[in-house]
Amino acid sequence: GEGDLDVEGVWGRNSPMAAQNGAFYMVITNNTGQDEQLLGAEAEACGTSELHEMYMKENDVMGMRQVPGGIIELPAGESIELKVGGMHVMCIEKQMAFEIGDKIPITLKFANAGEMEVTADIRDSTMEGMDMGG
Repeated sequence: GEGDLDVEGVWGRNSPMAAQNGAFYMVITNNTGQDEQLLGAEAEACGTSELHEMYMKENDVMGMRQVPGGIIELPAGESIELKVGGMHVMCIEKQMAFEIGDKIPITLKFANAGEMEVTADIRDSTMEGMDMGG
């Protein structure tokens, strides 16, 4: 809403118990009128959560690393999308299988707004990004 920090479209990839890590994606819109930062995230479903990004290494190889400084900048008036192939919340040492249809609570930690509870819908990751015609 107006004057708020809006977090929408929170979802995660389905992954079996055998997979150690998962990832969450979302769109954060900063309507607060001041610059904000996403400092981190916590989820009981994860041993550790870190803010990561995909980047291009040499030879067109995709790599993954923690975002610089470990925080995601959220400039006033902008929407920042955490998406496949970009920035995301990395769920390390997953404590459970992520089944399609599951709802995973996540606590986001912001510099100014403090903690915000959101819920990630677990989806079939193969359904994402199929229509690149946009």
